[in-house]
Order: sequence, then structure tokens, then C-alpha cells
Amino acid sequence: MKRFVAIAGNIGVGKSTLTTLLSERLHWEPFFEAVNDNPYLADFYQDMQRWSFHSQIYFLSRRLRHHWQLLQRTGSVVQDRTVYEDAEIFARNLYRQGLMTERDYRSYRELYEVVTTVLPPPDLIVYLRASVPTLQKRIRLRGRPYEQDISATYLGQLNELYEEWISGFSLCPVLSVPSDDLDFVLNSDHLELITNKVLEKLQGREEIMFKADGRY
Repeated sequence: MKRFVAIAGNIGVGKSTLTTLLSERLHWEPFFEAVNDNPYLADFYQDMQRWSFHSQIYFLSRRLRHHWQLLQRTGSVVQDRTVYEDAEIFARNLYRQGLMTERDYRSYRELYEVVTTVLPPPDLIVYLRASVPTLQKRIRLRGRPYEQDISATYLGQLNELYEEWISGFSLCPVLSVPSDDLDFVLNSDHLELITNKVLEKLQGREEIMFKADGRY
């Protein structure tokens, strides 16, 4: 049976890594987000308030197209980042920070809500949850120059939005993974645990919560 699993979480939490490892373990196709193909990014960084709407519309359209393409795949897929995060986390944060006007944000939300109402959701979202110190540590370790100046305050704002979003999300099942306590890169037992939990959730088995030490 074809499965569509999407990995969600804050910057630096390990979405791309888990996408790779899960796809290898389960022999599913990985699909990674495009990072620097937005033609509005340069303008956005020069004048965020003016270009935030344009930039977010582009990100949303690309993510919707990718989501639809993955639905057409004949085999199972694992996606790095979901279509929902652009709107629920990043566009909302821009609006809250005063970098997107009320009119633009309402127009953006209207488009997003209309499309996602009819767009079939993934079979499962794996939500990677991590504290700000953990995110900062992982951002430093992976060494992307453009990420090194991301502030703890910004990461904290995104974490709050992620928690708000995931607590009310009901379009498909969600598996929350405590990433502070689980090292699925260096600990094969932790990766095996997550893999088994993914398969259990896809089979509709009752969720058993992770404990703080990564056991269940």
C-alpha cells in the first residue's frame, strides 16, 4: 500500500536527516524541500515588509505543487517539510511581527484555506519537537552560513507557533517525536524506535507516548 509521510518541525530540528534515514530504512522515495529557488528572496531580505506577501505566495504555490505531485506517486514517499508549515508557521510569524499587512495576510490565508480544504492530506505527519538550545546546537553543527545568525528569540517564536499549530491539527494523524531525547543519527535504536512508531501509526494502532528518555 502506498504511504505518504511528511516530516514537520523547526529550523535545525533534523527534518532532512530523518527524511533520508526513514526513506533508506523503509525503501521509500525521499522528497526534499527546495531551499534557494524563490526569485523573491533577495528582494525579501532587502525589504521584508514590501516583499513578504510575494515571497510567501511563491513558497505556498511551490509547496502545493510538490504536495500534489507526491499524491500522484505510485510508491510510498517521505517529504521534508509539509505544505501547512509555510502558512501556519512562517507566514503567520511574519504577520505577527508586522512584516505582512492585515490585507495581504487575509488574502494569503483565504487562498491557503481554500486549497488545503480540498487537498488530500498526508497519511501521517511526524512532528519533530526540540528546545531552542537543541536547535541552536544542530544549526551550528550543520554549518550553513546563512543560518548562523538566526536568533534564539526567532527560534522560540517559531516553536510557539509550531506548538499552536500541531495542537489543533486534525487533518491526519500526527506522531510527535521528542528530539531533545532521541538521537536518530548516532543511535540506531532510536531510529528503529521512530520507524516502528511510524509504521504503527500508519496501521492505525493506538498511540503509545514517548517517555522523556526516548523509551515508550
